[in-house]
Amino acid sequence: MSEQEQEQGTTTSRVEVPAAPEVAFAVFTDELDLWWVRGPINHVDGGRLRTMRCEPGTGGRLLEVYDEAGEDVLELARITAWDPGRRLAFDSSLDDVSTEVVFEATGTGTLVSVTATLRPGGRDAGGTAWVRTVPKWFGPWVERRGSTAHAVRDIARFGLTVRYARPAAAARWLADVLGLGTPDPLPQEPDPLPHTAYGHPWLELRSAGTSIVVEPLPDGATLDPAADQPWIYVDDVVVEQARVAARGGDAVGPVVSPWGLPFFEVVDPEGRSWRVVQARPTM
Repeated sequence: MSEQEQEQGTTTSRVEVPAAPEVAFAVFTDELDLWWVRGPINHVDGGRLRTMRCEPGTGGRLLEVYDEAGEDVLELARITAWDPGRRLAFDSSLDDVSTEVVFEATGTGTLVSVTATLRPGGRDAGGTAWVRTVPKWFGPWVERRGSTAHAVRDIARFGLTVRYARPAAAARWLADVLGLGTPDPLPQEPDPLPHTAYGHPWLELRSAGTSIVVEPLPDGATLDPAADQPWIYVDDVVVEQARVAARGGDAVGPVVSPWGLPFFEVVDPEGRSWRVVQARPTM
């Protein structure tokens, strides 16, 4: 469960997580580098980032770390309140935003409330981002951390951009039918989206660490469905074909294996063909 609201000068979001307040606080601070999602614009200096770090206690720093020794760092914020299991507060070191995180016990876990306040006459250069990231990144991490490795889920060194006349609808189809991951909630508004209405001019999805970026077609351009065919590897191509067929209807082909590698093809709403391929056990 998550929600967001805004008042003059302040923005608040809330997410309920299945953990006691003391655990939720520890996960928020100690596992910052695990729940903060890697991505093209999710860091100040993403090209050099090695890790994210939270130094405990009042006066501690929230950091981007750029070297193995931990000496080349960028201070994102300075902690002004540290009350484990109850409250965390910090002032941005990059702009004029103060953030408070409150942990309240519920019958099933903890309600985490994040409030960002822009000081009068101040500048927001991204300090309010915590209000947006905590529900969509911290909440899901707490949900899955008991059944997954506690390792940074970095993006792969290869990424793919696919362009559509209706990028939001295409992204929703890719998530719904092909099961691609969505690090950010996808927009539900009809296409075409106004430029940067999503916060940036693309939508990002994930497949096994690969970043698949959905962008609008350039003005005046048309999609050539035969120009490319992305491949996605899956654990069980037969099971996946049945699942996709249930979601994608007649646009899904049968599983074939002309070269000893089983795969099927599915055509998206704008005519591009995607090939879904059996992964080897070692992949």
